[in-house]
Amino acid sequence: MILERFLARRRNFFGLALAVGLALIALFADFIANDRPIFLRRAGKLYLLSNVIEYSGLRGADLTRPGPGDWALWPPYRQGPYRIPPLAELGPLPEPPGPAHPLGTDNAGRDTLARLVHGTRLSLGVGVAAVLLQVLIGLSLGVLAGYLGGWVDFAVTRATEVLLSFPLLLLLLAVQGVLERTTLFSTMAVIGLTRWADTARLVRAEALRVRELPFVEASRASGSPRFRTLVRHLLPNCLAPALVAATFGVGSAILLESALSFLGFGAPEPTASWGLLMADGFQDILDPAARPLVLLPGLAIFLAVAAFNLLGDGLREALDPRAQGAVDPSAFITSDQKRALSPAPMPEGRDPEPPKKSVPELK
Repeated sequence: MILERFLARRRNFFGLALAVGLALIALFADFIANDRPIFLRRAGKLYLLSNVIEYSGLRGADLTRPGPGDWALWPPYRQGPYRIPPLAELGPLPEPPGPAHPLGTDNAGRDTLARLVHGTRLSLGVGVAAVLLQVLIGLSLGVLAGYLGGWVDFAVTRATEVLLSFPLLLLLLAVQGVLERTTLFSTMAVIGLTRWADTARLVRAEALRVRELPFVEASRASGSPRFRTLVRHLLPNCLAPALVAATFGVGSAILLESALSFLGFGAPEPTASWGLLMADGFQDILDPAARPLVLLPGLAIFLAVAAFNLLGDGLREALDPRAQGAVDPSAFITSDQKRALSPAPMPEGRDPEPPKKSVPELK
């Protein structure tokens, strides 16, 4: 039922298809763009998944020149995100698009298309991991604050207000600046630990509503322990706002990770990141060959954020109680109809005037 309502609108289907496409690119990035073969037979020995597994027998070997009896199965695009050509092959950098590099190279000679493909994995990975941490903390604290109330609600509410009072990007920069060295793990942790307040606020509001419903009161009246009531009845009914917040959070986390990497506080070099690629192009923005380094990652960020925002909008509409028939259509009678159904009382001695407008039939 919810899936049917979600797929009823084309924009939701477009957002889902775009998000699934980006997820597939992230999962199979090593099988799409890589300078190492997927399967390799070399000197009579078979190497399986050599594009993923680092074999000691292949270190330093030139895999582009097979020997007698050697064969290899290569990815569709035979360029890796970290391969720097020898100095003899390098020209002016960044290199403009050409036959060897369809989208050109960055300032170090690395292929732009390969770094874009592998940057999808990093951006989506950071976004999903940060949102999982955000939802885990926000859902737990929001449910506890809404159900228990008292000093628990006071402490969680005050912590949420304090955290939301700081500009988010400034807070992230301050936390990342304290660390001696930024890593992907620290970027995920910082984004997740600073964004749980939004989820906690939404879940707390839902928990305050659900705890007054009859089935929760019946559970308490039957002598059920508070923890069992919270886990079995309250928590499942508070998942809808957390799910919607998580979907929006992935797009926001991707945007934040790209901004941190662009400013030098995110993924470290030479990680394939959309933000780092934009930073490389911004250094030589007046060079026409460097403009794809800014425009293409920016387009990728836009598509990723738009996909998850469309998913969030669709889920919010599909999970809306009014769309599920929880509100009777008669609740939406217009004010003219209400006045016709319930005319204003008239002074004593005067008969009420008959309604001028007929009441339309409610369907």
